[in-house]
Amino acid sequence: MGRSDRATKIIRPLRNGQITIPAEFRRELGITEDSILEITLEDDALRITPLQVRRSPGSQWIRELYERFEPVRREAEAMDEAEINRSIDEAVRGSRRTEP
Repeated sequence: MGRSDRATKIIRPLRNGQITIPAEFRRELGITEDSILEITLEDDALRITPLQVRRSPGSQWIRELYERFEPVRREAEAMDEAEINRSIDEAVRGSRRTEP
């Protein structure tokens, strides 16, 4: 089946309006479980288009946040799990205190 062919399948929506794209269509379009799809209402028809999403190796703000917490990570490496949990509990209690 080439892309210029007009392939047609008859399907039935599931209870919540979900539909299954036939496997041969998914293969032809390269749709996987990780794909992002755009759905458009055109007149009285739905058009589903796979989007090409550029994935970067990492977000800059995530890297900055990770680096900012470097001292905390180093400190936590010397603590056991119970000490870490106590520190978290103290921080939560402290954040809930209100000033008179």
